[in-house]
Amino acid sequence: MTDKLQNLVVVMVRTRNPLNLGAVARAISNFGVAELRAVQPYGKAWREARSAVGAGEVMAGAKEFATIAEAVADCSLVVGTTSVGNRELKHPLHDLVEAAPVLRERMVKGRVAVLFGSEKWGLSNEELSFCHWLVRIPTREEHRSMNLGQAAAVVLYEMGREEEVQSSKLKVQELNAETPSSGAESGATVGKQSTRSEEKKRRKSVKRETSRNKKEKPAPAKPEGAAPTDSGAFAEMGVVERIGETLLEALVKSGYVGPRKTELAEEKLRRMLRRFSMEAVDAEVLLGMMRKIVEKMK
Repeated sequence: MTDKLQNLVVVMVRTRNPLNLGAVARAISNFGVAELRAVQPYGKAWREARSAVGAGEVMAGAKEFATIAEAVADCSLVVGTTSVGNRELKHPLHDLVEAAPVLRERMVKGRVAVLFGSEKWGLSNEELSFCHWLVRIPTREEHRSMNLGQAAAVVLYEMGREEEVQSSKLKVQELNAETPSSGAESGATVGKQSTRSEEKKRRKSVKRETSRNKKEKPAPAKPEGAAPTDSGAFAEMGVVERIGETLLEALVKSGYVGPRKTELAEEKLRRMLRRFSMEAVDAEVLLGMMRKIVEKMK
């Protein structure tokens, strides 16, 4: 594993058991993640979790936030985790293996946050509204939920393992190419020449197969809502959240949203704005527009 996850932050929301926070901190240290952030962690002694073996630095550097909005303000992509269960989801849902390549691509251009909910209830619908889309770890239907620390370790491993997989494949191909032919006669000139010939043929065959696989291998499916990776820098969620607040203010002042429905409208607006996957420049322009509109409505 390399430190390719330095642009990733793990956000734990309302975690109840300090031991789980410690286990997540240990996984963060194992895989080289940027940092741990906690939103309303249960109990005051969570930084002293005994299960954070070798991850004392991660726990000491962990940041505590009152809200998810504050915790992900500097992130350009926010992904929630869920075991699904019987709940009705309002976000695109993708298996971890499918989502990992897109997350790696997005980390090249900005900070990415992965949210884990409480052990008892997971992430609420209101908390999920801060996410662009959701990921799940495929498990058997009879037992969908996983231990929080184990789930975090699986997610982080999958996100950082691409280079390891490619490296292993190349090593296997090299070993296959270098294996002597079983029919070669040891010590005989003709046998040596035959072995060299077989090795050359095998290497050529491996190269042709590798080249063919690269051409035939389909591009990884990109989750819905994932913006093109050849665009500019993506907007941070702090800016997107301010756009939503200003837009909601305009909708209430105009009468489009009733005073009693602002909470529901706020969630819907938040989900809608995240589906746009705006670039940083566009988000700043839109925020300026909305502020001017609200100012004229006063």
